[in-house]
Amino acid sequence: MYRLHGQIKSRALRPLWLLEELGLDYDFVPTAPRSAEAHAVSPLGKIPVLETPEGAIFDSVAMMTFLADRHGGFTHPAGSHARARQDALTNTLNETFDAVLWSYAKHSFVLPEEHRVPAVKDSLRWQFAQYAAVMDDLLGDGPFLMGDDPLIPDILLAHCCGWAAGLSFDLPDGLRAHMTLMRARPAFRRALDRGRAE
Repeated sequence: MYRLHGQIKSRALRPLWLLEELGLDYDFVPTAPRSAEAHAVSPLGKIPVLETPEGAIFDSVAMMTFLADRHGGFTHPAGSHARARQDALTNTLNETFDAVLWSYAKHSFVLPEEHRVPAVKDSLRWQFAQYAAVMDDLLGDGPFLMGDDPLIPDILLAHCCGWAAGLSFDLPDGLRAHMTLMRARPAFRRALDRGRAE
């Protein structure tokens, strides 16, 4: 049994979604970042946190990789060339989409007001647009990043695109179509319902 701590309006949605896709048993514990509850399970008080029988995992992509490898879904086998390509896409999305969106959030509401630099946000929007155009080209005719079946980077991309859309970032048509296709999956709806019900 797994226990996931977090909020659906956070990176916790990623492993929550994958738990539903894989049909696994788990508990979802609504936990705000930097709360006493978060500090009880995370040294930095950050979310999400996935408690496993072997111990806690503190990064959303590490959680997805662990779950996919352990339960044999949404991934190519470790050591295969396809897995290297998959991991490259995952890492690229983390270094570009996620990093830019998190920087935008930090300068919007996360950092103390005296440490925010509103002027940087136009640059971040420009950076995101450059990365989105490249990812739209990589997606090609899809429907998913690596062909006919969704993998970990598809969940990551769809989550980041949803985050970007919520911030009124422009999304190329292909990325918007991919996000819509991913969000139409029953597991995504179940994850949202589970996160809202707790």
